[in-house]
Amino acid sequence: MNRIQKALGQNKKLLSLYFTAGYPAINDTMSILTQLQDSGVDMVEIGLPFSDPLADGPTIQASSTAALHNGMTTALLFEQLKDVRETIHIPLILMGYFNPMLQYGVEKFCAKCQEIGIDGIIMPDLPLAEYEADYKAIFEKHGLINVFLITPQTSDERIQQIDAASDGFIYMVSSASTTGAQSGFSNSTSDYFERIASMHLKSEQIVGFGISNEETFKAATKHQKGAIIGSAFIKHITENGTNSVAEFVKTIR
Repeated sequence: MNRIQKALGQNKKLLSLYFTAGYPAINDTMSILTQLQDSGVDMVEIGLPFSDPLADGPTIQASSTAALHNGMTTALLFEQLKDVRETIHIPLILMGYFNPMLQYGVEKFCAKCQEIGIDGIIMPDLPLAEYEADYKAIFEKHGLINVFLITPQTSDERIQQIDAASDGFIYMVSSASTTGAQSGFSNSTSDYFERIASMHLKSEQIVGFGISNEETFKAATKHQKGAIIGSAFIKHITENGTNSVAEFVKTIR
């Protein structure tokens, strides 16, 4: 069983943290991962920086730009992670955009993920139909879970299609905007959380975008399995340094 699936089977609300590989400094990847695991985070998304991150808000965009300037590449990230499973045991997901994966070679990329011990991939710009037609067999061959995104505007029919295609969790975008921390959720967002829960999907849902503190984490996980925090965490390590990871996690739960 994939580590993501094992985590989803736990009787608890899951906390996932996102950070951009190569930020703030080029060699911070393993230090941040180790601190996140030691702080009790359930799952980690490692962002592969890209020059045109359309789904990301200003904080993550800035971290991505800085990471690229630092010299982060797909090949370098794989090199940094080559021994990651000697010390890191929680699920690891690579999140990025399809162009760098395509440039690296999809089969080669997936094989490298399997070799290292990556559990899943999130590619917001890889359409479901294209994935199923051209890449699903490759992902499955290498034991990788592809995580699909839904938004408040996603139709019920589309959600059912995504649910049927999912082997892990559905990434439930809390709003139609880009990523970014916010102080709370609107009534319409809360209604969206309840609507998805009432669909009784086979796949667990984890909420992303707008989670920044204990209040928003609890609100996002009232009906869903877990929540992902990205922008607020990146802002925290930008302002307080990479040795302050545990301090941030303690403010969430």
